[in-house]
Amino acid sequence: MTRVTALLLCDVRLGLGGPRVDVAVTGGRVAAIGPDLPHTGEVVDGRGGTVLPGLVDVHVHMTQWASSRRRIPLTQARSAAEVVGIVAGASTVKPGELVMGHGFRDGTWPDVPHKDLLERALPGQPVALFSNDLHTLWLSPAALRLIGREHPTGVLLENDCMAGTAALPAATDEWVLEATDAAAARGVTEIVDYEYSDTVTDWLRRSALRKPGVRVSAVVSRPLLDTAIDRGYRTGDVVPGADGLLKVGPYKLFVDGSLNTRTAYCHDPYPGHDSHGLLELPFDELVPLMDKASRNGISPAVHAIGDWANTIALDAFAKVGCAGRIEHAQLVHPDDVPRFAQLGVIAGVQPAHQPDDRDVADQHWPGRTANAFPYAALLAAGATLELGSDAPVSPLDPWDGIASAVSRTDDTRPAWHPEQAIALDIALAASSRGRRAVRVGDTADLTVTAVDPGTLAPHELREIPIVLTMVGGRLTHVS
Repeated sequence: MTRVTALLLCDVRLGLGGPRVDVAVTGGRVAAIGPDLPHTGEVVDGRGGTVLPGLVDVHVHMTQWASSRRRIPLTQARSAAEVVGIVAGASTVKPGELVMGHGFRDGTWPDVPHKDLLERALPGQPVALFSNDLHTLWLSPAALRLIGREHPTGVLLENDCMAGTAALPAATDEWVLEATDAAAARGVTEIVDYEYSDTVTDWLRRSALRKPGVRVSAVVSRPLLDTAIDRGYRTGDVVPGADGLLKVGPYKLFVDGSLNTRTAYCHDPYPGHDSHGLLELPFDELVPLMDKASRNGISPAVHAIGDWANTIALDAFAKVGCAGRIEHAQLVHPDDVPRFAQLGVIAGVQPAHQPDDRDVADQHWPGRTANAFPYAALLAAGATLELGSDAPVSPLDPWDGIASAVSRTDDTRPAWHPEQAIALDIALAASSRGRRAVRVGDTADLTVTAVDPGTLAPHELREIPIVLTMVGGRLTHVS
């Protein structure tokens, strides 16, 4: 009997090195896979590309990513003075209009940022510059006035940075929706939005304008736990009013800061300092918050970068007795590596951070970098890895992270601790919520690459062309 299909994806290779097949999609699911499938519905030519499970970016700051796509890039700056020169040279805005830049890394600079440097270069102009890790916000005097703040240096760290960021003018909803389309163009079918706002309400508003190019899991920020509980939200629940594309995400908590700002909380002090970093949530404060969330069906996602922060986070998961996530896990003591699997804690990691941070890690974590970004060790111990970008810290492009996970470098230098590299098929699965193949019965969240990723050198993965992307059988990108 002829199978009636809503869509037939024809002439694709099924996974890495797989055979040529057609993929029939009905009702948003994969209905059949095989050669020369009959059809009566829409036909989409896969052009001999490789069909893979749709890619999921499990850690994105979507509003900030949408804004950063329009900000002055500062990644290459090697000093505060160089940043100021870039901003002054690139600024074409009108007087009084906010100037924004993104991507500076001051962990190895010979000088320090200060509001007065911005004021001298752009007198009276509001300027807001975001560090690459989003844990530092450098503001001019006019920008401080814009958000109603006074500050001796204009350099806001950690909680001050988050509050200052939230007070600045945000990206428009259309900018954010455009950013979801750009994500779909790189094969992304779902994101987890870690913005420090009422993300569910934000995405319901955006979804009323039009469907986003991706599914969205909306994280519950720390101040909104009671609101989420009152609304009856539980992690994984589909939120009505967004065509099934919006779910409630986990509950985000911060144990420490970041490596670049030397606020990652570590067992050993930073060289030349007595400081171990910044402990934002001690164990005794972390446990009741996690317990309250988990008792109400909201899964904790705990930010921990330094090895002591990871120890504290794992201790808290053990005390509460719930599963959940640790986000970043950049430096993990060897004794803690097996605890991820033992406690059922997912490691949500961002492989593109490793080549970005290798120089800072060598300087500030000397003698311990064998335990940094320990992906192979975590996998060997049975942990579940899920890959994300932390955009705009890294681009919202899973292929950048996959390439970094496989190669442990993103330039001409040799791999950094290559023993922690992981295989391509494992990196792809970790970028697809564990899906290793396209199978009959799957939700039709799919991507088709123009070439088989398995035939490419690791550095070539970053530029892999995408033929099409599909979310629930709906085409969200066609090249």
